[in-house]
Amino acid sequence: MTIFDKFNLKDQVAVVTGGGGQLGFEFCKTLAEAGAAVVAADLNMELASKTASRLVDSGYSAMAFPLDVTRPESARELVAETVKQFGRLDVLVNSAALDPKFDPDAAARGIAPGAFEDYPLEQWNAALNVNLTGMFLVTQACVKQMIAQGKKGSIINICSTYGLNGPDQRLYIKDGKRVAYKPVYYTTTKAGVMGFTKYLAAYYAETEIRVNALTPGGVFNNHEEYFVKNYSAKTILGRMAKKDEMNGALLFLASEASSYMTGNNVIVDGGWTAW
Repeated sequence: MTIFDKFNLKDQVAVVTGGGGQLGFEFCKTLAEAGAAVVAADLNMELASKTASRLVDSGYSAMAFPLDVTRPESARELVAETVKQFGRLDVLVNSAALDPKFDPDAAARGIAPGAFEDYPLEQWNAALNVNLTGMFLVTQACVKQMIAQGKKGSIINICSTYGLNGPDQRLYIKDGKRVAYKPVYYTTTKAGVMGFTKYLAAYYAETEIRVNALTPGGVFNNHEEYFVKNYSAKTILGRMAKKDEMNGALLFLASEASSYMTGNNVIVDGGWTAW
């Protein structure tokens, strides 16, 4: 087997939650290009279908699924439909997560959105429900199929540099004025992703079920110029990531190329966490 063979996912089936998002689509495309049949699972079925259609139109095997990660029955239905369509499940990418949603009421009261002192309990609870409980429920459903197939598979949990370090709130200052804060739930839940990853990796000792994390740095997605400038100044490479720059690490973790890795974290952040 050559090193290129180790990256080949032929005859494997991969599920990507959040498959309709910017990174979700990139992950689906990467896995499909490597030979896997792909399930793009997303609460937004329109976006999931768009991802699947683009892959099918390019000659790959793919399907969309309307996944609500907060509902156990939805996670179970995802696995059932995946197995019905493709016969197995080998790779799970837990990419679904809430992006920060700032409180408009706080802004109306002259409080910078995302401020901890006034952060709404309902938004905190919603984020925990999606970013942690949702990952728990989907993984719990998918890993049962991996066990049934011979206790083998690769689970990749998408973390964040903000799950490793506290956010530098100075990034959200524009023309000398604070416009927002990165909200408390983001660091808290992404740090939880790392704990979840290590727990599962250890739990599945003596099997071939591997669990790792992928930690992206900031990926450019039409951010305002002030933010791009502030963020880029904190990275060694001096810029934000391009949308396809997580794909190599994702494929590495999904494939046999990382066969001796579990319970670990691959950081792709342009050097953000190195200084």
